Amino acid sequence: MKPIVEIARAAGIDENELELYGKFKAKLSGELWEKVKDRPDGKLILVTAMNPNPAGAGKTLTTIGLSQSLNALGKKTIAALREPSLGPCMGIKGGATGSGKAQILPADDINLHFTGDIHAITSAHNLLAAMIDNHIFQGNALRLNPKKIVWKRAVDMNDRALRNIVVGLGDGNGMAREDGFMITTASEIMAILCLSENLEDLRERVSHIIVGYDLDDAPVRARDIHAVDAMCVLLREAIKPNLVQTIEGTPVLVHGGPFANIAHGCSSVIGTKTALKLADYVVTEAGFGADLGAEKFFDIKCRKAGLMPSAAVVVITVRALKYNGGVKVADLAQENREALERGFANVQRHIENLQKFGIPAVVAINHFATDTQAEVDAVLDLCKQLGVEAALSDVWAKGSQGGIELAEKVARAAEQPSRFRFLYEESLSIRDKIETVVKEVYRGSGVVFSPSALKTLQKVEEMGLSHLPVCMAKTPYSFTDRADVLGAPTDFTISVSEIRISAGAGFIVALTGSLVTMPGLPKKPAAESLYIDEDGRIMGLS
Repeated sequence: MKPIVEIARAAGIDENELELYGKFKAKLSGELWEKVKDRPDGKLILVTAMNPNPAGAGKTLTTIGLSQSLNALGKKTIAALREPSLGPCMGIKGGATGSGKAQILPADDINLHFTGDIHAITSAHNLLAAMIDNHIFQGNALRLNPKKIVWKRAVDMNDRALRNIVVGLGDGNGMAREDGFMITTASEIMAILCLSENLEDLRERVSHIIVGYDLDDAPVRARDIHAVDAMCVLLREAIKPNLVQTIEGTPVLVHGGPFANIAHGCSSVIGTKTALKLADYVVTEAGFGADLGAEKFFDIKCRKAGLMPSAAVVVITVRALKYNGGVKVADLAQENREALERGFANVQRHIENLQKFGIPAVVAINHFATDTQAEVDAVLDLCKQLGVEAALSDVWAKGSQGGIELAEKVARAAEQPSRFRFLYEESLSIRDKIETVVKEVYRGSGVVFSPSALKTLQKVEEMGLSHLPVCMAKTPYSFTDRADVLGAPTDFTISVSEIRISAGAGFIVALTGSLVTMPGLPKKPAAESLYIDEDGRIMGLS
């Protein structure tokens, strides 16, 4: 690793515009934005993917490798990524720093506590929860209805035992009531931080958070609990983007970490906008497949922040194609062109969806050692038949040199005139927006709303919040709300079990199927493979 001040200098950032966290990590100061805010924007490139197989797709790996490859072509490039959550790191998915010759460093630090941003978000979230219960205990002047408190607690860990709990048990400990935890990456505070333009915007958004409803069914907000300023104090450093580097020295802004299956799945607006002022090309990623991350990147992040993406990269793997074609995980290493061709329908749908947003798409085939040449050739031919540019990406093994062809095709795509558009207009009702996403992106035939979801939709109308975009919470493995329905299904219905109002973040969340906002650990958690040696080196963190 190079000293982070050296990486910053190459990106046009002075040392006095950094807040150093050791030799290899730094936060960017507010003064930097004031210096660069009037510069023209670079090209914004989104890296998305097909529906992943349980072993992953390599989207973050490709984002990192592509940024290195663009720099190798002489195009000044910065990557903008999300921060990893401890939940997946200790669970089944692992870290989110890439691997091989396409990773960001220092990987162990980034995958663990990093600069403390997620801890700060957890603290701010739980401060509000504590102040809600204290308000009730101290007399409940707001007449907050204990049965209609919607603000749960949060922790950055997979812990299914905390999904439903009871608080206030025991004498003198407040009112006993049902409560629960969500993982911090699903917190509205995380979404707010990632969508805020600055500290003042953050404060304004936090003030609008709805924590529950009073006995007259009127909303009670964070400002009514007098928690806003204290929460912002806890978030004062977390709102600043973090600067690190790739293994080849490409600058990377890593900031914010919302999940895409239960939140909007994009890194921070502040980080993205800063990168666009510093570089000619900014490569960013949105979580999971394009049905989740890309749709929310366009309809939520770009809409809210006024961003204009220039191109998209769809990361696919031969393994994921075969998985979507019906092959079991244990057999994915075996050649199976028939299953590959069946699974390609999934990729075709994602490409068609991206075209609905007016974005030119390039397919990146993330190479695995088990891929046969016949399989790779088959994928390239299928992409050619669709009239879509595609390239083999071997950045894991070869770094920037393994992604040169991909980088050249992406750069050409990004130079095309932008025809970017949103999927739906703000004037539609929330129900119509949900149905538009289901029919246009998922290709479902309709939506079934639970009685409680319908009641909340009515509340949204009464509160005048119908103009907000929707954030679909759905399994990442399928276009449907069932993880086992693979490929490119049609003529199915999506079940919306719950509607949540994220008034601070500025969107309405629709929970579909059996999705939960607090994941659980697998039978053999990744935490079991972690250890630290006598020299302090961490082993087993992937």
